[in-house]
Amino acid sequence: MASPVLIPYDENVQQNLIDPCIKGTLNVLNSCVKATVKHFVLTSSCSSIRYRDDVQEVCPLNESHWTDLEYCKRYKLWYAYAKTIAEREAWRIAKENGMDLVVVNPSFVVGPLLAPQPTSTLLLILSIVKGMKGEYPNTTVGFVHINDVVAAHLLAMEDPKASGRLICSSTVAHWSQIIEMLRAKYPSYPYENECSSQEGDNNPHSMDTTKITQLGFPPFKTLEQMFDDCIKSFQDKGFL
Repeated sequence: MASPVLIPYDENVQQNLIDPCIKGTLNVLNSCVKATVKHFVLTSSCSSIRYRDDVQEVCPLNESHWTDLEYCKRYKLWYAYAKTIAEREAWRIAKENGMDLVVVNPSFVVGPLLAPQPTSTLLLILSIVKGMKGEYPNTTVGFVHINDVVAAHLLAMEDPKASGRLICSSTVAHWSQIIEMLRAKYPSYPYENECSSQEGDNNPHSMDTTKITQLGFPPFKTLEQMFDDCIKSFQDKGFL
């Protein structure tokens, strides 16, 4: 077992984000080792791929690229920090125990609500549409429909040719572009108008999905499709 990862800057971040992410992943994998599980599909994130100083030089980003932990610490990107360490530890455990591990790396997941209450990502969208926080994130990120994420996991589990990491991402966009798109189609909502001044999460980049496409994965749903499904779901369930 690797030594615990300690971030001295923020105890709340350590206890509520970093520890659960890393320890949760390790607990499940170690339980699978004890149960002699041979094939395991892990949900990671494009956050374990895209945070690095040279991102624009090496784009399009593919499965061989990894997030730089020092970059995450510099910009306090703790979610990406935790996801990167958790995934690296998963690969270590899989290698040491002869486990066939396939990792799905989704980007920002959008689509209809699948539970009574919105997830953290959908709550962010809701807050932007309703203008609840006074600003929107200064973030450039890939987006992906929840249905595509589900399909990618099924492929990773069922297709014997699936191996290693699989980027699962559609179009990359800045939140300002998303708001512009939504405002044109749903003009009655107040939307955020001010962009956050936070740096480090706004680097233009692109994601290479060649690997999953070569396994026969169909074209990813568009930004318009995923956000239409999301807004309609919010409306149907009374959140908008």
